[in-house]
Amino acid sequence: MTRTPQVNWHSGRELGKHKAYPLLSLGILHCATHLTLNTFARSNGSVLAVHLVDRSRYGDNLTVCHEWYCSPEFEFDQEETWKGSRGITVKERTLIGTQKKGGVPWGNADPAGPAPDTGVTRHYNFTVTRAYKSPDGFNKSVILVNDQFPGPLIEANWGDMIEVTVTNNIDREDEGLTLHWHGLTQHKTPWYDGVPGVSQCPIAPGRGSFTYTFQADQYGTGWYHSHYSAQYNDGLYGPMVIHGPIQSEAAEYDIDLGPVMISDYYHVPYYQILQESFSKPPQAVPVDNNLINGKGMYDCNATETPLDCDSGSGLARFQFQSGKRHRLRLINTGALANQKFSIDNHDLLVIANDYVPVQPYRTKVVTLGVGQRTDVIVTGTGSSTDLVWMRSDIDMVCLQNTATISTARAIIAYEAINETSPVLMPNTTGHSWMSNNCRNDPLNRTIPYYPLTPTDPTTTQTVTISVGYNDTGFIVMFMDNSSFRVDYNDPILLATKQGSLTFPTDRNVYNFGTNTTVRLIFNNTYATAHPMHLHGHNFWVLAEGQGIWDGHITNPSNPLRRDTHILQPGTAENPAYAVLEWRQDNPGIWPLHCHMSIHSSAGMVILVMEQPDLIQKDMEIPTVMKKTCDDWDRFSHVEVVDQIDSGV
Repeated sequence: MTRTPQVNWHSGRELGKHKAYPLLSLGILHCATHLTLNTFARSNGSVLAVHLVDRSRYGDNLTVCHEWYCSPEFEFDQEETWKGSRGITVKERTLIGTQKKGGVPWGNADPAGPAPDTGVTRHYNFTVTRAYKSPDGFNKSVILVNDQFPGPLIEANWGDMIEVTVTNNIDREDEGLTLHWHGLTQHKTPWYDGVPGVSQCPIAPGRGSFTYTFQADQYGTGWYHSHYSAQYNDGLYGPMVIHGPIQSEAAEYDIDLGPVMISDYYHVPYYQILQESFSKPPQAVPVDNNLINGKGMYDCNATETPLDCDSGSGLARFQFQSGKRHRLRLINTGALANQKFSIDNHDLLVIANDYVPVQPYRTKVVTLGVGQRTDVIVTGTGSSTDLVWMRSDIDMVCLQNTATISTARAIIAYEAINETSPVLMPNTTGHSWMSNNCRNDPLNRTIPYYPLTPTDPTTTQTVTISVGYNDTGFIVMFMDNSSFRVDYNDPILLATKQGSLTFPTDRNVYNFGTNTTVRLIFNNTYATAHPMHLHGHNFWVLAEGQGIWDGHITNPSNPLRRDTHILQPGTAENPAYAVLEWRQDNPGIWPLHCHMSIHSSAGMVILVMEQPDLIQKDMEIPTVMKKTCDDWDRFSHVEVVDQIDSGV
């Protein structure tokens, strides 16, 4: 099971009239290989609840309880009524920190404004290792965080500080790592953006720990992942949930079912995928499977080593309640594939794209490029005994590859079918869908809930995307005829702080100086779509299409905003375009890249240098960043780091 088992709050009786006391953990009983009983009490000693935790998903860090987000500092409001984990209100569910009567942790902060300061810090400890696991039944070496695949959930309120201490215990001797917090803008902490050779040096294996500290400056659904080469393809990723305001009554819901991570999946290591993909001629590595929350099924008869395969690994499972509104937090955590997500016999109400709330709209199918997130609300229109398929299909037109299994499935069981019911499979039929040139939903349909009007740009840049071979015969991606590559030992942000503004051509640094607004026009001459992601910002998507942009802006008073958007496929004769724009209000060095891991590894990256004068004058970079580089220097002078790709 990948969802949290139901919490039985003290036999379900109402507990809200008791005096408020901080919630404390009395103790932990490991009752199975992956389940934990955690007992909570008031500080006066009376037992409040027993909570069953699925450690296979959430690990041993029990500071949170998923559906009711418990934490040691939590205080009950005397007027609240508790109804159990599946019946709590939106107001109750969104508060994972200290709740004062009538208030929320983010106070009266403007939902469309800057993040508040809650005064709360959420602490996490991540130990990263390699081990053999069987997410879909096939046994392979994967990268784990706290022995989990995918990694543990990070959870906070909007405005909280998040502190993550990372220890690199990967046993492969030449493998560093960094972690990137996808979609968070890192205002005032650009050095913790987690990109090797750009904001930091890699964390060397076996040389202590590195602590990231940053604010939850957006709210909604996100994820974290390694930005070291294509390393996250081997499992180094996990979900993030930042609780915040609900934009309207139409976006309210009864039950938060949490993250739904969708990922194309390979049975070979990422390093081998890169070697074969970059060769001349390139060898496309077939996708072996498609997973939901790290689970899938594989036909062991299809493998040459059936002894390393167990077809009974199981599927993810989610519980619906008839008549209730369920929030699902969809995340494409994959390597290459566009995903088409749907739930048989149900409509999806879209309420957010990436970290941007949108005017709610209904659809049967949600398109997710790599790195994108979409929050949906699904009403339980089935009966109490229904079983239906949740599914996500790889868009094979966009992948330009083959897949052994292209459809990921998970089971949705209604309330009468519980944990102890016999294991049954749904027999429902999926929705039909079209590839639609690999694009996201139309720009005139995805309208931000909180309007923000772009201004005339102070500078405009055009970047043409193409593909070819470098001098060594490897296939690479070009951004304006330059393929990106970093030096792990010399991060651009640190060099800029020390006075450098000139860099080797292959760093692809675009110095936009003191310009207040940048408009960037991508022209794609390559017959593959690209989910383009900008660090440090949400950008406006002003226009998209085929050919040459004619200057028309879709919904000019309130264009789509997000941090990742699919650039459609094109050709040299008929390129596809996407017009992005952002405000230069966040000094730093921000990668803008294709989030298909092989493409960014092949050099499809530019670096946005933003307000370098303020970086040099005002930015106070912690000394730990230099220490991390010193550790990496010592490590890389002893071990040969085989960087066969761009590095990111």
